[in-house]
Amino acid sequence: MNYDLIVIGGGPSGMMAAGRAAELGARVLLLEKNKRLGIKLLTTGNGRCNLSNLTGVRDLVKSFGEKGKFLFSAFSKFSPEDVMDFFSQRGVELKVEKNNRVFPVSNKGVDILNVLIAYLKASGVEILFEAAVKSIKKNNQEISKVILTDGREFFAKNYLISTGGLSYPSTGSSGDAYIWLKNLGHQIIKTYPALVPVIVDEKFVKELEGVSLANAKFICSKDDKVINAQEGEAIFTANGLSGPAIFALSGTVARNLPNLKLSIDFIPEKKLIDLEKIIQEEFLKNKNKKIKNVLSLFLTERLVEQILKISNISLETEVNQITKINRQKICETIKNFSLNITRVDGYHKAMVTSGGLDLSEIDPKTMRSRIIKNLFVVGEVLNLDGPTGGFNLQLCWSTGKLAGENVINVYDNEK
Repeated sequence: MNYDLIVIGGGPSGMMAAGRAAELGARVLLLEKNKRLGIKLLTTGNGRCNLSNLTGVRDLVKSFGEKGKFLFSAFSKFSPEDVMDFFSQRGVELKVEKNNRVFPVSNKGVDILNVLIAYLKASGVEILFEAAVKSIKKNNQEISKVILTDGREFFAKNYLISTGGLSYPSTGSSGDAYIWLKNLGHQIIKTYPALVPVIVDEKFVKELEGVSLANAKFICSKDDKVINAQEGEAIFTANGLSGPAIFALSGTVARNLPNLKLSIDFIPEKKLIDLEKIIQEEFLKNKNKKIKNVLSLFLTERLVEQILKISNISLETEVNQITKINRQKICETIKNFSLNITRVDGYHKAMVTSGGLDLSEIDPKTMRSRIIKNLFVVGEVLNLDGPTGGFNLQLCWSTGKLAGENVINVYDNEK
C-alpha cells in the first residue's frame, strides 16, 4: 500500500504530526521501533508530564536562545494555550504550577499519552510496532522508500522523521536519525547531552549529597572569563550538582570542556559588603556561641561545615575567637564557592540532546527539508534545545502539528 505519509518515531512530535495529517485526510503509517508508543513521554516531569509552559510566543522563542527564532512560526500556529486546549478538550484537566509549568491535574503522564493514542486511532493512523528502520533510500532529491531491519519495505509520497535524539537511550533513542539524515545529504551539528547534571572534581561534594539550594547563583567560567550564569534551584549529588539552574548551564558546560570552573553564590540577593555587615551584626549578638551555630542562621548545617573547612576554621570555634580576616574569608566563600567541573553526566541522564540537524536545511514555516523535497523533520532531532519546564515538549507539539498540516498542503498541491 502506498501512503501519503510515513512517520518514523512514535514520540510526542511524531504522534502529533501523524494524527494531524491523518485528521486532514492523509493516509498515514506510523513506524515505532518499540512495543508501545510514547515511552520517553512518560518519563517527563518525573512521570507527571510537564507538557508545556504557559508563556507568550515571544518569550518562548527567547527561551531557546539565538536559534529560537526558527520556532516563531511553529509556536505562533500552535501555542501553549492551543496545546492546553488540545488536551483539555479531550478530557484531560490541566493545572499551571510554579514558573508557568503545565501538568495534568492527575499528575499522570499516561493521561496525556492516552489522548494521543486515541487521537491517532480516531484519525485513522495505521501503527506498526517493533518496526525498526534500517535505512532510508533516496532517488535524486526524493526519498523512495524505507527499509526495516526485518527486510520489509514501505513507500510513501512524504516521509517524516521524529525519532528524538540521544537522550534516555533506554527508551529507544539511539541517534539513528542522524545517520539517516547524513546519508540523505543533511548536515548534523555536533551533539551533546543537555539538561543534565554536572560532575565536579572535588570529592567533598559527596558530603553535601542531597543538600537543596532554593535560590543560588551559578557562574561557569573558562580562563577567568564568565561564559554563562544561572540563578535558581539546584541540589548537590554524590559527584556534582543537578536541578533546574544546573540543567540550564549544562549545555554550555558540555560545549566548552575542559578547564571549566563553577562558582556558587549561596546568597545572591546580598552583595558581599552587605553580607559582611549582616554576619558581623550576628556575631556581635552571639559572641559566646559556636560559629557553626550562628552561620546556620544563613545556610544549612552541612554547607556551613564545608564552608568552615574551606576557611580553615574549626566547627567548634566560638564567635568571639573569629578575626576580621576569618569573617571576610567566610563571606567570600559563601559568595564564591568554587568547584572544578570535569564533565557533564551522560545521555542516560540527559533530558534532551543539544545539537542535531542544521536548522538552515529546514523550512521553519513547514518543517520541510530544503534538501530532500518529500522529507519533514520535527522534534528533538533538530538542533534545538530549550530549558527545563515544558519548553522542549512544546517544541515537539508545535513542530509536529506544523509538519502534519503541511504534509497535507504538499499532498493537495500535487493532486
